Amino acid sequence: MTTQETTLTAGDAEVTVAPANGCRVTSLKIAGTELLRQGERYGCFPMVPWCGRIRDGQFRNGGHTYQMPLNSPPHAIHGFARSAEWTTVRVSENEAAFTYDLTEPWPYPGRVTQLVSLTEDALTLTLGVETYGDSFPAQVGWHPWFNRQLGDASVEIAFDAAWQEERGADHLPTGKRIDVQPQPWDDCFGMPDGVDVTLTWPGELAVNVKSREPWVVVYDEQDAAVCVEPQTGPPNGLNTAPRLVTPVDPLEASTTWTWQRL
Repeated sequence: MTTQETTLTAGDAEVTVAPANGCRVTSLKIAGTELLRQGERYGCFPMVPWCGRIRDGQFRNGGHTYQMPLNSPPHAIHGFARSAEWTTVRVSENEAAFTYDLTEPWPYPGRVTQLVSLTEDALTLTLGVETYGDSFPAQVGWHPWFNRQLGDASVEIAFDAAWQEERGADHLPTGKRIDVQPQPWDDCFGMPDGVDVTLTWPGELAVNVKSREPWVVVYDEQDAAVCVEPQTGPPNGLNTAPRLVTPVDPLEASTTWTWQRL
C-alpha cells in the first residue's frame, strides 16, 4: 500500500492521481495537452462525505445534530476527504483503486473507495461509501477545474437542464426551482435523466461530462478555469435530500468524461 502519485496511460491519454493530496486527479493530458488547472488545490478532487456547502456546517441524522468544521464560514464545504491522505490498493496500466477511512470529525466510521479507469478516449471516476456500523447520510461528487483556455481557444459550456436551483445570498439553494439563468454561474442544476454537459474548446478539443446522477454544479466565475461537478445531491443535501448509507446499501456513483480532438 502506498500514497505515492499514480500515473495511468491509454493511447495518448495520461492521468495522474495524488492519493496523499485528497486522491485528486492532478493532471489529465490528451496528446500532451493539459486539461486541468494546475496547483495543489485544483485538478479534480472527490467531494465526500458531502458536496458543496452544508448550512452552518450542521446536519441531522435521526435525533442527533452534528457540527462539521466551518472551512468556508459560515458553512462547511466539499467534505474533508479532499485534504486527507488516501491509500493506493491496486494499480494496473490503466486502472487504479484508492481507499480512505472516514474518521473524526465525521461521526460515523466508514470507508470511501475511488476507482480511476482510463481508456484512449475516456476517464471514468467511481466513488463508493460504506458504513462500518450505523447508517448515515452522505453525498459524493467530483470537483474538476478545467482550464478555460486550451491554446488560443476559450471554453464553451453547453447543457440542457430541466431546472436551476435558486441560489440565496448565502450561496445555498432556497428550495425553489427556476428556469436556467444566463452565465456566469455558481449554481446547481437538475438533470433528471443524468448529468450531460459538453465543454468545447473550438478547434482544439471537446469533452463530454456524464453521470447517471441528476445533479450538477457549474462554476465559471474565475478567469483561469471552469468547474462541472456531478454529484449525488444538491448543496446542503445532507439536510434537504439525504441519501442513507446502510450496512446493506452503500452509496456509489460514477462520472465518465469522453473527449475528441477537433
